[in-house]
Amino acid sequence: MSPQIQTREVNPRAAWALEQAGLTPLLARLFAARGVRSPEELDDGLQKLLPPEGMKGIAEGAKLLADAIEANERICIVADYDCDGATACAVALRGLAMLGAIHVDYVVPDRAIHGYGLTPAIVELALPHRPDLLMTVDNGIASLAGVAHARDLGIEVLVTDHHLPALIDGRIELPHAHAIVNPNQPDCTFASKNLAGVGVAFYLLLALRSEFRERGRYAEDPQPRLDGLLDLVALGTVADVVKLDANNRRLVAQGLKRMRAGRAQPGIAALFNAAGRDIARASAMDLGFTLGPRINAAGRLSDMTLGIECLCTDSPARAMELAQQLDAINRERREIESDMREQAELKLDDLIGALDGETPAALAIFEPEFHEGVVGIIASRLKDRVHRPTFVFARGTDGLLKGSGRSIPGFHLRDALDLVSKRHPALLRKFGGHAMAAGCTLDGEDGLAVFDAALREVATEWLDAAALTRTLRTDGPLPADAFTPATVQELDAQVWGQAFEAPLFCDAVQIVSQRIVKERHLKLRVKHADGALRDAIWFSHIEPVPEQARLAYRLSLDEYQGQQRVQMIVEAATSI
Repeated sequence: MSPQIQTREVNPRAAWALEQAGLTPLLARLFAARGVRSPEELDDGLQKLLPPEGMKGIAEGAKLLADAIEANERICIVADYDCDGATACAVALRGLAMLGAIHVDYVVPDRAIHGYGLTPAIVELALPHRPDLLMTVDNGIASLAGVAHARDLGIEVLVTDHHLPALIDGRIELPHAHAIVNPNQPDCTFASKNLAGVGVAFYLLLALRSEFRERGRYAEDPQPRLDGLLDLVALGTVADVVKLDANNRRLVAQGLKRMRAGRAQPGIAALFNAAGRDIARASAMDLGFTLGPRINAAGRLSDMTLGIECLCTDSPARAMELAQQLDAINRERREIESDMREQAELKLDDLIGALDGETPAALAIFEPEFHEGVVGIIASRLKDRVHRPTFVFARGTDGLLKGSGRSIPGFHLRDALDLVSKRHPALLRKFGGHAMAAGCTLDGEDGLAVFDAALREVATEWLDAAALTRTLRTDGPLPADAFTPATVQELDAQVWGQAFEAPLFCDAVQIVSQRIVKERHLKLRVKHADGALRDAIWFSHIEPVPEQARLAYRLSLDEYQGQQRVQMIVEAATSI
């Protein structure tokens, strides 16, 4: 589906103010187009972080942890099986130890066996650790039964999460925990609702340190430096694709600075090494597309304990061993994904063909052989192809259908599932998630057709033709003198991500030559209006481009035998 290519609007006053503050004209234009109005918004100093005090429940959570640490109680972290959960667990383990905790351990659910969150089964899994306090990271806000079970056993529960609370009969229901720290719980006035789970865990540690400071713990000794955890915070924040508002950008920027300066945790340094990336040039793209998938692969195909241990070990040798295991698992994940994607796209082609070429307003795809751990990736790939809310289902080891969905702007996926559950009360065994990503469970294949029809019905009601048309927002033409390695390095040094997208330029060009390389990619030679010839590549695309075309592209450095060349990475093309 060809997108509509639009150019971002630039506030000229903001661009001028940023340029006057010392930014290059290109960066000033890019930042102004993303809503930055003053240089202060680009200050990534730690002193500019929002203070923890504004987060509801954080004082209670800090007191709960401080009391447990002072009483030498046993604390057990309940983690999650994605990169955000793994980094949040590592931050909590490392941070609590820095702040004096002696007895700290963790459990992490197995995606295929336990499912998501603090369930009663996970409470039982934690019992061998003899916990006095269970602390969730990146989960727990919807774990009503699990929290209740822990309390029945006399275990205190501290929930730290960033997901939306459970909706039951249209009402928000919170677990009966001893403390809840979540910027997205009702009545929380924290200015940023976009913290990842690892960000919430980091903020709680800041509050815990303040609590100990008030108790006089650091009257004579220096307080622990928690900023050493920011490389982990940066990784989890980018990998979880949360909105990079100013506060999150500061967290990520600080983490990247530590990586580039050689002050990363051994596990993060080892992951860069295993992936063949230079940590001295670490970028947000490295975190999202190189490190994040390797950590996530453990939770998808194996055991997230591998990822957590990699991030927690202080031994470079052990970190490298684990990073290489994660790299191997990620290669296996890519092979599984490739096979599943091919099958899913064939099913999609058959579906569209049966509808005389029309793409339905929403999709639900199922194949018995699909791997449960990879369905979310496939849903994302199909969503990108047809620009429709998409669910992909696999059969779990328990026989239930486990679905993972990805959405498009204007369609809140979790709210859509809530409406489906109201219209078909017995259909969804459970569901949850965000606006753009959500999951649900069906009892079996019999419910799939009902779910498919119900989701399409909601999408038809909520989405108009404009919402169903993919729009690609670009930053317009790139000045001819900016096609340099220095420009690419300048852009890569910035923090880009969700809702603060990396630059995407758009130029009218003449296609001089085009050929398919490695059977999957389109290699182009293009001529710009000034006569300059440049190289471009369109990954995973083999259809030819018109001779006169507008290309939407980002910049990359192609390095070979010590030589650096700027390359255009094509994202879309339209005929002129």
